Amino acid sequence: MSVIPQVKCRRCGESFSALRSHCPNCGTRRVTQSGRTPAPTPSTVKGTAAYERAETNTRWQMIFGLILVVAVILAVIVMVSTSLNGLDTQSGKGSNNNIVATPTPTVNVAPTVEPPPTPTPTPTPTVEAINIQCFGTDVKDEFTMRLSQDPKIELQATVLPMEVFTTENTHITWKSSDESLFTVTPSEDTRKCTVEMLQTGGPGILTVSCNGYSVELTVRLAP
Repeated sequence: MSVIPQVKCRRCGESFSALRSHCPNCGTRRVTQSGRTPAPTPSTVKGTAAYERAETNTRWQMIFGLILVVAVILAVIVMVSTSLNGLDTQSGKGSNNNIVATPTPTVNVAPTVEPPPTPTPTPTPTVEAINIQCFGTDVKDEFTMRLSQDPKIELQATVLPMEVFTTENTHITWKSSDESLFTVTPSEDTRKCTVEMLQTGGPGILTVSCNGYSVELTVRLAP
């Protein structure tokens, strides 16, 4: 057991002999704690002027604190009374216990919005005629195709009046009476059609229709 007391370094925490003035590990100087007792302040010694002033300040602080507490209590009482009076007024009781009429709330009624009128659809004009052209020439009742010369021709239809084809969902249909003799392939806008002859025979019938109006052309199929 060592007779010399050990102290601990305040920086690195290493223990070393109390006879040393510096830590051997980090070199920090050892601080010796003072054993002196601090002298009393004048305000704690009775009979001094500072003590009297401290006593006076304490009494005034207690008086101000008491006044503050009373003011808070009075404020709470006033708030509670005001709240109770407000509740009595809302329940319809006056100062003379007479019933106070409650005003009727105003209800804002939203105006009725009328739907816009439905537009009247424009009637589709009646088809009066369908003219067929082949190579810029009008085809009246019939035309001839030759398997050795022109097995495939293009026809174009013109609907009268012209306003018919400008309306919505208006199209032209092309129909072959016998697809073993010739076939028909309409264009994207249906106003043109390609007729392809497959074999001789017939004659066949090509029907062109638009909005219930139809014309028939005789197709003669020659070698």
